[in-house]
Amino acid sequence: MSTATVVTATMLLLAGVAGKSAQVPLHTWLPDAMAGPTPISALIHAATMVAAGIFIVARLFPAFLAARPTLDVLAVIAALGMLGAALAALAQDDLKRVLAYSTVSQLAYMAGGLAAGSDTAAVFHLLTHGAFKALLFLCAGLVIHHVGSNLMTRMGGLRRELPVTFVTMTIGFAALMGLPPASGFFSKDGLLLAMDRALAGPGLTDAAALLLYGCALATVAVTGAYATRAWLRTFFGEPRAVALPEPPPGTAHVVDVREAPRTMLVPVVVLAVPALLLGFAGELHVAFGVAAVSVVLALLGAGVVYAFWRSDPLADPARLLGPLRAPCERAFYADTLYAALFVRPILALATAVVRTDDTVVDGAVRGSGRSARGLSAVLRLAQNGNVQLYVSGLLAGVLLIAVGGRWCSHDAADPGGDVRMMAWPSTPIMGRFRAVVCR
Repeated sequence: MSTATVVTATMLLLAGVAGKSAQVPLHTWLPDAMAGPTPISALIHAATMVAAGIFIVARLFPAFLAARPTLDVLAVIAALGMLGAALAALAQDDLKRVLAYSTVSQLAYMAGGLAAGSDTAAVFHLLTHGAFKALLFLCAGLVIHHVGSNLMTRMGGLRRELPVTFVTMTIGFAALMGLPPASGFFSKDGLLLAMDRALAGPGLTDAAALLLYGCALATVAVTGAYATRAWLRTFFGEPRAVALPEPPPGTAHVVDVREAPRTMLVPVVVLAVPALLLGFAGELHVAFGVAAVSVVLALLGAGVVYAFWRSDPLADPARLLGPLRAPCERAFYADTLYAALFVRPILALATAVVRTDDTVVDGAVRGSGRSARGLSAVLRLAQNGNVQLYVSGLLAGVLLIAVGGRWCSHDAADPGGDVRMMAWPSTPIMGRFRAVVCR
C-alpha cells in the first residue's frame, strides 16, 4: 500500500478507537455510562469493552508504525486525554465518576504507550488496569451499598465499618497510583520508559513526543492526587451521618454497620490478588530512574492533597484547584460544547421536521377528511328519512324529464323553433341551453 493509503486507513481506524476506548474528543459517553450497576462497570467499562480500541491498535501495530502522522495524532490525543481526564477526576464528588474519568486517563496512558512505539507495554498495562480498576469499581459498589449514596460528601470514616473493603480498595488505589509493589507500578513504568525513549527516537516528531511525555509525568502527580482524595474522603475523617425520614408507626430503624455480605466480598478479595501481584508476571526490567521519578511525583500529588485535607478534614481537598475547580468539575465543558454544536441544532431540526410533518403531511390528510365530512353533511340533507320529500323529489324529476322530452321532440320536429307553441323565451342564451339539454 502507498503511504497515503496507510495513513488514511489508520486515521479512520483511530476515529473508531477514540469512540470505543473513550478518547478525546469522543470520551464524553464513558462518565455517563457509569450510572449503571458497579459489576457492569467493572466487567464492561473497566476491563473489556473500552479495551477493544486499544487492543485493535496493538493488533494492527505494524500498520500504525508505517503511518507516522497517525502516531503523532494518537500521541496528541493521548496527552490531552490523560491529563484532562485526571484533572476532571480530581474535582468530581461522585465516587464512580472519579473512577470513570480515571479509566479515560488510564486508557490514554495505553494510547500514549502505543504512540511511543511500545505495544507490549500498552497491552501489559491493559491487563493490570483490568484487574485493579475492576477491583476499584466493585469496592466502590460496596461503599455505595453501605452508605446509600454515590457522593463522597456523604462518606467518611468507613475504614472501621468496612475493614475488608478498606484494605482491598487501598490496594486498588496503590496500583492506580503506580506505587510498588502493586501491579500498576510495573506496567506504568513500562509506558513511561517508552515515552521517555520516544523523545530521542525516530517515531514521533519532537513536539508530539515532548507533549506526550510532559503530560504523562503531570498525570502521574494528578493521579496520585485524585486517588488520595477519594481514599481519604471515603475511609477517613468523621462519619457523615445522613438524617433518615421517620419510619411508619411500629417500624424501627435498622442500622447495619457490618461489612458487606460474603457474595460481595469474595470477588473483591479475589481481584485484590492480581491487582497487587500481576506486575510480577511481566518482564521485571524496571528503569529505576523513570520509576523513581514516577513514584516521587505520585507521592507529591498525594502529599499535597493530604496537606489540604489535614488542614480541614471536613472541606474538599479539590479546593487546591482554585479557579480551575469549576471547569475541571464540568470536564472542561466538553458536554456543553457538544450540546451547543450538535444536540440543540439537531433537536431544533427534529422539531421543525415534526412540525412540518404534523402541519403539511398530516394536515393534508386531516383536511381531506374534513372536506369529505363537510360534503357528506351537505349530501345528508337530502337523505333525512322524510318520505314526502322523497316523493316530491321523484315527481319533480319526472316533471323535468317530461318537459325536457317534449321540448327536445318539438325542436326536432320544427327546427325553426315554434316558440309560440312552447311559450319559451327566444334568446341566444336560451337557445344554447336548449341545445345542451337536448344533446
